[in-house]
Amino acid sequence: MSPDKNPQNMKPLTAANKLDIYLPATPEEFRNSPITRAQLEELRTNPPQWLQDLRQNGPFPRDVVARKLGITNTGLARNGIGDALTAAEIDGLLADPPEWLLRERENLVNVRKEADRVKEKEAARRAATNRPAKNRFGK
Repeated sequence: MSPDKNPQNMKPLTAANKLDIYLPATPEEFRNSPITRAQLEELRTNPPQWLQDLRQNGPFPRDVVARKLGITNTGLARNGIGDALTAAEIDGLLADPPEWLLRERENLVNVRKEADRVKEKEAARRAATNRPAKNRFGK
């Protein structure tokens, strides 16, 4: 396979999302220039020191914070948590979880249980009628 003659560029925000890093915490040269797929792959396979530091210490973007805390992005928003937290801030919340964090974790567990229950009920209904599952287009 030959290299692309006209490499596809992505916005820095897209590249940051793919790397699970918080864009405002990246170096200025990363924030202000498009990134090619080859550059993104190079960052993944051979991360520079700034990327290693961000991945270890943060600040982390909202979706990564939510994953580390075991709650949803919406749960963060409901409780006034900003866009980014550092590893130390996350560790502090995990070491001494506030009431809202415990409540949000329980809420997520209940939502997942309900989703599983609905999925199982639908599978049983399909099995009883011998119908294949519908895809998202209704076929």
